[in-house]
Amino acid sequence: MQIDRKLMHRLFLLVAGCLVFAWLLLDTARATMVFSWIWNLVSPFALGACIAFIFNVPMRAIERQLDGIRRPGLRRGLAIVLTIAALILAIMFVVELLLPQVQLTIASLKTKIPPFLERTANSLMAFMEDYPELGSWIQETLKLENQDWSTMLTDVLTFIVNQITPVMGGAVNVIGNVTSGVVDVAVGIAFSVYCLGRKEILARQGRRILYAILPEKVSDEIIRIMRLTNATFSNFISGQCLEACILGCLFAIAMAIFDMPYIPLVSLTISMTALVPVVGAFVGCIVGAFFILVEDPFQALTFVAMFLVIQQLENNLIYPRVVGTSIGLPGMWVLVAVTVGGEIMGVFGMLLMIPLTSVLYTLLREYTAKRLDERKIPEEKLRDQPAEIYSGLKKPSRRDQRHLEKMKQQFRQMQDKYRK
Repeated sequence: MQIDRKLMHRLFLLVAGCLVFAWLLLDTARATMVFSWIWNLVSPFALGACIAFIFNVPMRAIERQLDGIRRPGLRRGLAIVLTIAALILAIMFVVELLLPQVQLTIASLKTKIPPFLERTANSLMAFMEDYPELGSWIQETLKLENQDWSTMLTDVLTFIVNQITPVMGGAVNVIGNVTSGVVDVAVGIAFSVYCLGRKEILARQGRRILYAILPEKVSDEIIRIMRLTNATFSNFISGQCLEACILGCLFAIAMAIFDMPYIPLVSLTISMTALVPVVGAFVGCIVGAFFILVEDPFQALTFVAMFLVIQQLENNLIYPRVVGTSIGLPGMWVLVAVTVGGEIMGVFGMLLMIPLTSVLYTLLREYTAKRLDERKIPEEKLRDQPAEIYSGLKKPSRRDQRHLEKMKQQFRQMQDKYRK
């Protein structure tokens, strides 16, 4: 009896998969520990791959400007150096512009918050005097008159002392995690530089492995999907950065027109938070409104109204043209992608889910068009409002249509007779 090697190979993979799945179900704690160890091992390289992918967007544009350099290695190395230098200069520019503003803002808030709190307290006291019933109800509810303030202060101090030891232990763990994170980032940056320098070689090696393991048609489809994903993510990154810069400039101009304070700080904050789609700019709005509120409450209300107007302009005109068209995803699905991604993975999920949803949307659209073409569905049935659709299982004959028309005429005659 001859044994089919392909069948044995599939049976072996099936049995191995069943054993691994059973192990995951029966020993969840150890499986979680193993996966956590594997993730800690590969996380610096995954971070490096993400950094390389992001750096590749500006590096590709810089490298196109260096076509005059004929040596590919020199051109690639110079493009990497210029990309890193440009990013460092951009970070230094933002820090140099923000740091003095933050210092001035903190100094201003130190002098303006106490009067602001005093005015707020006086307003509340005046409100309580105007409505004494509300004040008596609050005192009775909270039982402020019967409180032993010395005992309460002693309890608070005891609680603080008891929490010092856990806090110190947590601080040590935080320092260890920060040190590990710095090392991972350093390894990731070094790995990203290697990836950028050898990206064509790595891509070629990946294709060779793919064609060696999987069938040719499957490999072709995987490579096509990966190229589509690369183009979509690259367009999303460049479009999101451009959209954030445009939004920050719009806020700077509008705040200068209305003579508002903290223009560089607020506009840069909104630009950086706008990198998170849909909800990021609202975080910048809250921060900016708080800074302006301490300075002038009326200007804070004006700033919020101005933000709503600019946000509508940005959502309806700027974002669809700059980002939406670049990734080919309608606005409704952008909102769905942001909501689902934020629920699953937080801010990183918001950034990841939009281009990923765009890729899935494109693949589904291609698959739907292919299936409709294969099934030869008439074009009139795919219109927005088809005139009349009959079931494909049994179409009415001409005799049935004439009989149906005759019944309709008889029904109309009966209606006319009863009306008379």
